[in-house]
Amino acid sequence: MLAEHNNSSLDDGTLPAVTAAAKLGGEVTVLVAGKGCKEAAAKAAKVAGVSKVLIADHDSFEKGLSENVADLLVKVQAQNKYTHILAPATTYGKNILPRAAALLDVAAISDVLSVEGPDTFKRPIYAGNAIATVKSADTVKVVTVRTTAFEKAGVGEPKAEVKEVSFDETAKGVSTWVKEELQKSDRPELTSAKVVVSGGRAVKSRENFGSLIEKLADSLNAAGM
Repeated sequence: MLAEHNNSSLDDGTLPAVTAAAKLGGEVTVLVAGKGCKEAAAKAAKVAGVSKVLIADHDSFEKGLSENVADLLVKVQAQNKYTHILAPATTYGKNILPRAAALLDVAAISDVLSVEGPDTFKRPIYAGNAIATVKSADTVKVVTVRTTAFEKAGVGEPKAEVKEVSFDETAKGVSTWVKEELQKSDRPELTSAKVVVSGGRAVKSRENFGSLIEKLADSLNAAGM
């Protein structure tokens, strides 16, 4: 399973993804890729259900460029013969796992809502208006997990082994990190929020959106759109 993190801590979506991985019935290995990510790897070792943590700490993975991390995932899968690769269905996970699936020549299964078995999953289709049961015959299942559909895995004392993985120390060079612009908010992330408040045409103006929708979101501790 690929962890999403900020080098010092795990992002909210990683814990529900661990819960989904545990439902597959085997051991759960978490891959932490980044630059200066040892603290995040140590925290991953404390997550209930995780048996091993693999860490790839290098400049190539500093900003999580999808080409570099997808290439790493494929190499780690080849070394360990994993049958499943999971990640949260966030921008990070959805940017990387389809690339890894293409390199492995398998189908990517996105936004999984439940694990019915090692090869069977439920996911939304038609903008969420229907739920499909998908059975995969691929030798490697590549899955992104809808984080709000699973409980967060517990965190306690470190139990998992932390091990460094071998990888090519050269970046793919296909893309280059330029910059990021982050909007700071005390509200929960949209991908992990239990409640989401949204507004549309009836709100009529930007001012009304701020006074109505955002205030309502704050009072409910909800993500606002």
